[in-house]
Amino acid sequence: MGYTIAQKIIKNHLVCGEMTAGKEIGLKIDQTLTQDATGTMAYLQFEAMGIDRVKTELSVAYIDHNTLQAGFENADDHRYIQTVAKKHGLRFSRPGNGICHQVHLERFSRPGKTLIGSDSHTPTAGGIGMLAMGAGGLDVAVAMGGGTYYIAMPKMIKVNLVGKLSNYVGAKDVILEVLRILGVKGGVGAIVEYGGEGVKTLSVPQRATITNMGAELGATTSIFPSDETTRAFLKAEDREEDYIELSSDPDATYDAEYTVDLSALKPLAACPHSPDNVKNVSELSGMKINQVCIGSCTNSSMQDMLTVAAMLKGKTVHPDVSLSISPGSKQVYTMLAECGALADLINAGARILECACGPCIGMGFSPQSAGVSLRTFNRNFLARSGTADAQVYLVSPETAAASAVAGVFTDPTTWGVAPKIEMPTQFKINDNLIEMPVGVDEMDGVTVERGPNIKPIPVGKAPAKDLECELILKVGDDITTDHIMPAGTKVLPYRSNVPKLSEFCFTVCDKEFPERAKAKGGGVILGGANYGQGSSREHAALVPLYLGIKAVVAKSFARIHVANLINFGIVPMTLENPDDYENFNEGDLLEIKGFAKAVANATEATLVNKTNGKTAKLKLAFTERQREMLLAGGCLNYTKNQK
Repeated sequence: MGYTIAQKIIKNHLVCGEMTAGKEIGLKIDQTLTQDATGTMAYLQFEAMGIDRVKTELSVAYIDHNTLQAGFENADDHRYIQTVAKKHGLRFSRPGNGICHQVHLERFSRPGKTLIGSDSHTPTAGGIGMLAMGAGGLDVAVAMGGGTYYIAMPKMIKVNLVGKLSNYVGAKDVILEVLRILGVKGGVGAIVEYGGEGVKTLSVPQRATITNMGAELGATTSIFPSDETTRAFLKAEDREEDYIELSSDPDATYDAEYTVDLSALKPLAACPHSPDNVKNVSELSGMKINQVCIGSCTNSSMQDMLTVAAMLKGKTVHPDVSLSISPGSKQVYTMLAECGALADLINAGARILECACGPCIGMGFSPQSAGVSLRTFNRNFLARSGTADAQVYLVSPETAAASAVAGVFTDPTTWGVAPKIEMPTQFKINDNLIEMPVGVDEMDGVTVERGPNIKPIPVGKAPAKDLECELILKVGDDITTDHIMPAGTKVLPYRSNVPKLSEFCFTVCDKEFPERAKAKGGGVILGGANYGQGSSREHAALVPLYLGIKAVVAKSFARIHVANLINFGIVPMTLENPDDYENFNEGDLLEIKGFAKAVANATEATLVNKTNGKTAKLKLAFTERQREMLLAGGCLNYTKNQK
């Protein structure tokens, strides 16, 4: 039996375990990346391990999230990351150099290699044939120290692409169609591989748009073949030596297969408040809009920017619309300026933002009250934009540009023939904003600088013999990490200060939660299906740990979040019968007899509601390694015990 693309890379990097779907495997990691919203904590954890030098082939620390410096906090974090990177062997991408996934795709991604990043959209590099996965910061810290990265061996899903995209239909419409087919849970426990003749019609940036937003499927990652298109992209980046051909075997087998006809696709939009709430743009035509945001790690490539510039050239953004544009990297920004496309954007009335995540994470450019915002981003979760009652739609750059001019939702295919975009065959290479670390002999001369906002990491404790505490919070299905630990201008500056950050925990769902959790000394959280979807932010586990959360019970969990909970010693358990969810309410007193013993060696436990007498069977689906981590109070304690 042949191998899929992902299986070939996994086989070449397998440290332990067997390649059977659902079984735990350990992988050697070649590269890591962090961004500043998660990086500070990851490097604090790396330092806590006492390892002097990163042991990966390449590790890069990016500054792209917390770039709005309204106080000292973000700047202090940047300086901390810069000095840690310099001392311990990482490259440092300075503020202004660009969004981590765009820059990494351009300058560092390599087909056939493994990459984990403390950002859920790390699968962007799958567009170049890399096995790239989002992970919690602690997992990244372990990998930087030479440790193994553990996942459950994924199932394999294949999406066959046929045909060719029509005028004004973009790669964003491809992934929105896949989301319409599979939904936000359809990729859980799986790797999505793209194949078929249609692949040859897509550029690497287009492929990267599709793999980037594969995170919204809940997939472990997504991946494309590495072919002559890949070689041409690497050659344009002056990195042709990094090219290898990579494809699935003809007799490779998949757990599921789907087909998307590119030539039949129409412009699509994800409606509020979920990436899989997809409709045809034609169904929304004429709806008044207030704001358009073009950029993010999903749609900020040179190809995207040139497309938008060509559509806006000689036109003016509608007076009722505010348009922002964020180029994905300094490389893109510079080339836009040199070819004149930047002037076309400015003359049309676009407001040019820096090369950073910006509005995507609620870091500026929030919509007006109850505003309708069209965004080329990857997530439209409730309140993520920074405006609680905003209606955020996810669209392609083509739809965004056409709608910005019209002032209403507009199907770009009504514009007729699309302008022809000539992509450069050679990109402008200038890595002057990527700092190299000092040599091993110079490490002692580097002082790591810590600002007053950087606080110690909370450390978990071993589970109690019996669990007896209150159901402190009950939430529904599809709770995201944005619900648990919001982003935005008010919150992100405190990502290295967990005590302060705790004031915002779950406030999207319940404004009183932080104070109640502190007063009660913590407790248990009950969630619905797909609990913890979205960002890889480990703060969604770290902060509940600080607030005393002992366990989370849910109908099902998202992959990265359940790993983060275990990493920090919070016990995640699933309801054997999802209907039992209805038998528990906030404020109920809960009990699990023999809790520590169950964590140690049981696959089931009984949750007793002492308030109403109801019970529920819980599943404890842990590997032996995960049980040892939970019994140690989390990965940090476990790692120290291994020395």
